[in-house]
Amino acid sequence: MKRKIVFLDVDGTLIDYEAKCPDSAKEAVRKAREAGHKVYICTGCSKAEILQRDLPALDGMIGGNDAYVEDDGQVVMHQGLTAQQTLDIVDWCRKRGLGLYLESNAGMFCDDNMIVQGPETMVKYTMGKGADLSQAKDSSSQFLSQMIHLPYEDMGRDDVNKISFILSDYQDHLDSATRFPDLIANTWGGKGEHALYGDLGPAGITKKHAIEVLLTHLGADAADTISFGDAKIDLSMFKLCAYNVAMGNGGPEIKAADLVTADVNDDGLYKAFESLGLFEPAESAAARL
Repeated sequence: MKRKIVFLDVDGTLIDYEAKCPDSAKEAVRKAREAGHKVYICTGCSKAEILQRDLPALDGMIGGNDAYVEDDGQVVMHQGLTAQQTLDIVDWCRKRGLGLYLESNAGMFCDDNMIVQGPETMVKYTMGKGADLSQAKDSSSQFLSQMIHLPYEDMGRDDVNKISFILSDYQDHLDSATRFPDLIANTWGGKGEHALYGDLGPAGITKKHAIEVLLTHLGADAADTISFGDAKIDLSMFKLCAYNVAMGNGGPEIKAADLVTADVNDDGLYKAFESLGLFEPAESAAARL
């Protein structure tokens, strides 16, 4: 039997909503890779943010809202925003007074408004995912400390995967989709995927598309793929992968999956890996599916 290729969402799947990776999740990834399977993360985060997190060793990543694909240190695909697109979005957000940050593989770059608005919004985000106020403040402080402040004149970068911005209300998201019809507009937030942030990135880029690019690079078949997720954005990944696992902490939309495992902090990843035979040698693991 062929080895399995596993795709893991990060927030709420591999790590909890305080950005902590359970020891059991690290052990699950380690054992699966030692058995000969390949494990990738598939996340909206850009590489710079991922590098600041305590994750297990992986075979590669899909990141930046799926604009970036990497296998064993090799860049397979990178499709970002142009410098002009970035500056247009920055100008639009500035006129509306919306804090923003640029997500690139080189770092997360924020503006003046993000420094002011970011702490309160990130506290709302983390509490919406189940943290108490003290935990949320710590998580918010840690997240914002990773950002690099840029003056406006330096914002026109040509290495940006996507731009996230704080929503004053949901209309900001709707207006962003109208203002930038050539880009993809998303929202993200707390419990129940409450919209706290909007983001804009290149069109034609989804988790499904990025996985297809990686599978072509690997010479692998979608029939040998397993995906794990906890949110609506993971549904495009579910459409391609042969077997899909929803985390117990996920929303109702994601739970129309082949398997619903336990919560991220209740060893959900480890339990699912074990159930699916991913700790067995690659030649026999597929027989469980």
